[in-house]
Amino acid sequence: MARRPKGRFIDGIVLLDKATGMSSNFALQRVKRFFNANKAGHTGALDPLATGMLPICLGEATKFSQHLLDADKRYLVTAKLGQRTDTSDSDGVVVQTRPLEFTQEQLLSALEHFRGDTQQVPSMYSALKYQGQPLYKYAREGIEVPREARPITVFELNFIKLEGDELTLDIHCSKGTYIRTIIDDLGEMLGCGAHVVMLRRTQVAQYPYANMVTLEQLEALVAKAQEQQLDPSSLLDPLLLPMDTAVAGFPEVNVPEASAAYLMQGQAVRVAGLEADKLVRITLGAEHRFVGIGSMNEDGLLAPKRLIVIHDDTATL
Repeated sequence: MARRPKGRFIDGIVLLDKATGMSSNFALQRVKRFFNANKAGHTGALDPLATGMLPICLGEATKFSQHLLDADKRYLVTAKLGQRTDTSDSDGVVVQTRPLEFTQEQLLSALEHFRGDTQQVPSMYSALKYQGQPLYKYAREGIEVPREARPITVFELNFIKLEGDELTLDIHCSKGTYIRTIIDDLGEMLGCGAHVVMLRRTQVAQYPYANMVTLEQLEALVAKAQEQQLDPSSLLDPLLLPMDTAVAGFPEVNVPEASAAYLMQGQAVRVAGLEADKLVRITLGAEHRFVGIGSMNEDGLLAPKRLIVIHDDTATL
């Protein structure tokens, strides 16, 4: 007999405002515990130094976390100019100090180099893997391994301010972009070196900044519920965003209830009017209840790809 997972069946997405100094996994485990969720996953780690938006998927929402991992991101970053570190951020050791001798015109010209479609060589202190091991493990042992340049897109790179030796930028970029690497490369272009001293993720996909909550706020709600002898879920669950917000950019295909049973058993059903090989968001019936994602084929058949499991005690669909 299969063992029932610990925790409750709860589905949805929490927009966590991660604090500096903690790992993304630590933050994930705290959120999972607060919600007493049986399953949880994040959508792309933030470095311990970094703060800001870390969407945490609970329950069946974890099936769609990859689509948030692939989404565009926006960051506010402050770089210290004149010092280069071995990790390209302030957690590392300063390896070179040089004077600031560039002009404002040279700075603005250098920033232009990073806009649009470019190729980026990932930092040795990234979580990308080489022969099964994360690059940062090799870096900590002083081993340099080959890394291939990867295509990235910087949709916006906005100059915010330059005060003394600290430069602040707003960067909207594609998945897989390493902000530390942009700052390190910028410092080399300016001839002075640079490293990240503050990094805040302000946006993932189209999620609203105002909906973020901190671990301290979640902890306070749990304490309040206990004081009032309430189930903590009564105060926590209203913070959850529906799981289909992770795939909100996909076109919707509404399947009639008559075909729902076939679809939920993994069978393709006929739906007209959409492009072949296109990922879609599947809803059922007049209530447009989200049940997963699928793709259309050339014969007008909708094939399910990832379907949610509906539990009687699921709180958020």
